[in-house]
Amino acid sequence: MNKLIYLWFAVKTAFCSCHSDHKMNGFERIKSHYKIIKTGVLPDVANESSGLVKGNNPNSFWTNNDSGGKPELYKIDSTGKLLSVKKVDNAQNTDWEDLTSDENGTIYIGDFGNNSNTRRNLNVYKVPLNKPDTEKITFSYADQTEFPPSEDKLNYDCEAFFYSRKNLYLFSKNRSPANHYVRLYQMPSEQGNYTISPIDSIRIKTQVTSADISPDGKTFALLTYGKILLFGIEEGKINFKRPLGCFRIVRKQTEALIFLNNSDMLVTNEQKQIFRFTYR
Repeated sequence: MNKLIYLWFAVKTAFCSCHSDHKMNGFERIKSHYKIIKTGVLPDVANESSGLVKGNNPNSFWTNNDSGGKPELYKIDSTGKLLSVKKVDNAQNTDWEDLTSDENGTIYIGDFGNNSNTRRNLNVYKVPLNKPDTEKITFSYADQTEFPPSEDKLNYDCEAFFYSRKNLYLFSKNRSPANHYVRLYQMPSEQGNYTISPIDSIRIKTQVTSADISPDGKTFALLTYGKILLFGIEEGKINFKRPLGCFRIVRKQTEALIFLNNSDMLVTNEQKQIFRFTYR
């Protein structure tokens, strides 16, 4: 079964391109600006890496496994060496997807994977690394009234988010065969129960699996199966109004992305590979 899944992703990414994004949204072609190298292999304990966030030194990162994994975070370096394991207390891994962090080093775990669009228990775990308490942010989608909705409205899966200015920004992984719009949501990063509605959307003909914002807050990136899309940020406003660039990456089932600085990125896939994208 795994071989069939990998074959499906190989075919899917092989035919993925930025052509429609250039045509519809005005992205520039920027693949030639990046050098891509494989830096390492993830440890066996992180066999379904789905998120990345920085650790407490320049070459350490926390990652997680997605649905069915243990409620743990794994600290690695850029070669994939396992540095430590952190058990997340008072948490369950229903379907952990992306990771992000705030200026205090608090980690946010997006337990909002929703492949079937039937979940009613969507969570973000807020994990202060130097404190034992795990806080829980819960939310629902304001316009979802059916579980699951019809095939043309499978917009309620999410695998990507990041933190900015005391808010969390979530990006949908659209599973509708014809409706290819990615929705952007915003909610506070404080503990609470929220009902969220889209604040923007954009048509992207592939599924978004991770997101991150650059350290200077001027750019955000969306990782998909087969490409990376970059957007500009003006006056701290997160939206799709400034598409910058799109470049194709055929690196199997890519699920996690993080900015290393304002231009370079680290990406992992579910085949345990780690890649660095260096701007040149």
